[in-house]
Amino acid sequence: MISGESMLNLLKTRKVECLSLILLIGLYFVLRLPHLTLQPIFADEAIYIRWAQVMVAEPTLRFLPVTDGKTPLFMWIMMPSFKFFVDPLLTGRILSVFAGAATLAGVFFLGWKFFNLRSGLWAALLVAVTPFIVFFDRLALVDSMLAAFSLWALILGLLVVKYLRVDLAMCLGYALGGALLTKTPAMFNFIALPFTILTTNFSRVGREKRFLKILLLWILAVGIALVMYNFLRLGPSFEKLNARNQDYVFSPLELVGRPLDPFIPHFHDVTEFFSKLVGIVGSLFVILGVILAIVKRNRVGLVILIWSLIPLLIEMAFLKTFTARYILSSIAPLLILAGWGISEIEKLMTARIKNKVLPALALFIVIVFYPLSFDYLLITAPAQAAVPVNDHKGYFEEWTAGYGFPEIAQFLIGKAQNGPVIVLTEGFFGTLPDGLEIYLEKYIHQAPKGHEIVVKGTGGIKIPEDIRKTALTSQVYFVANRSRLDPLPPGVELIKEFPKNKTYINSQEAIFLFKVLPEVKK
Repeated sequence: MISGESMLNLLKTRKVECLSLILLIGLYFVLRLPHLTLQPIFADEAIYIRWAQVMVAEPTLRFLPVTDGKTPLFMWIMMPSFKFFVDPLLTGRILSVFAGAATLAGVFFLGWKFFNLRSGLWAALLVAVTPFIVFFDRLALVDSMLAAFSLWALILGLLVVKYLRVDLAMCLGYALGGALLTKTPAMFNFIALPFTILTTNFSRVGREKRFLKILLLWILAVGIALVMYNFLRLGPSFEKLNARNQDYVFSPLELVGRPLDPFIPHFHDVTEFFSKLVGIVGSLFVILGVILAIVKRNRVGLVILIWSLIPLLIEMAFLKTFTARYILSSIAPLLILAGWGISEIEKLMTARIKNKVLPALALFIVIVFYPLSFDYLLITAPAQAAVPVNDHKGYFEEWTAGYGFPEIAQFLIGKAQNGPVIVLTEGFFGTLPDGLEIYLEKYIHQAPKGHEIVVKGTGGIKIPEDIRKTALTSQVYFVANRSRLDPLPPGVELIKEFPKNKTYINSQEAIFLFKVLPEVKK
């Protein structure tokens, strides 16, 4: 382990490296915090934030996500944050930013502890600037938190095998349990954990005793994680956690006769993810790190590679739908190997030209040139960033992208000053109505009598007759995506339109706000 004394010595003897780390931390937040709510809310973000709001308001619903087959830790941590931020979307996204900061700390620590200080710094730089990490750290999704817990589970797994300490095994259990309470694919960490034993040296004397200690420490860690997971039995619908997972994966029986489908299509997806969100240069450094781990037979490097590949390959082989965020947990370990590869190149360049500054400067420029230009777009004009095609559709173009909800909410609050308001939405779960409700939550709980706002999700675009009749005495509005309005429901008046990003075929989705006209007597 790294003691306080060694940290003090590091501050004294490696001032440049310490300053570099401080600057990297600053760079990390500079690329995450500005314009954090500029990108439109995504469907899953709306759901998670809405769940957290409901869980705050109603103590009996603290396990609400479990009813939809989701684990609730992300929402639990988000709950107290609503006291500090007015914008609910900002609240959720700030949480992902700090989860990503834990990943930054993890790659630096692992690179420093198991390779060298320069490897840790280069890996931290890659995490700070790589668009793959930046993009998802700026969204209120559980994947950044899962990546952080999984990375620290890897680190603690390596430390347990190295030091055989009970306290480290307990911390490993908390990391494994935290990941499992964040998202159920964290089960892959349990599969990868036994491979950490590859990093230990079994001498002939005491071999069996050392193996037994490691096994007992693993049992302790896994036991803690499973106890944490089984806390979810305190709420209803625990069985849905497994049942809902089946909706997203092919069973082995379904793949009989076509074992490489969907693996091959997903392989092409991964190629696109890396080329666009990691970049050609970053991908080459990842490949270099992988080659070094294999050629040099570096045991830690091989374990890191295995930890990354196990979830990646299983998801490629069995997932029905495949998006970039599903493999986020595999990216940070690969960037550690890339950081190690960069430090080896730096070492060779320094020995060749007898200069310590120029190699580091040249490598820094090569590394950040593409990512920073991409990151600038993510901060200032996210819809223009070249994210993978299918991801771009989901986050910026189709019904899953929520545009104009803060503006619609303010409009409705203003109208509520004149009397009660009823808002219909064309969906009942997801972007609508959740994306709208998160901005109305505070007003709904504080609205004076006679000035209430009621949001009602519907399963389609038909205006129920009983609702239309209430338009005689109340203000009734309808919010829907343009693509769902075929045909346009009768008796509505368009109030506002919020266009979404144009698709590659130049069509354009939009969010419409209509006023529902009262029933007209014939």
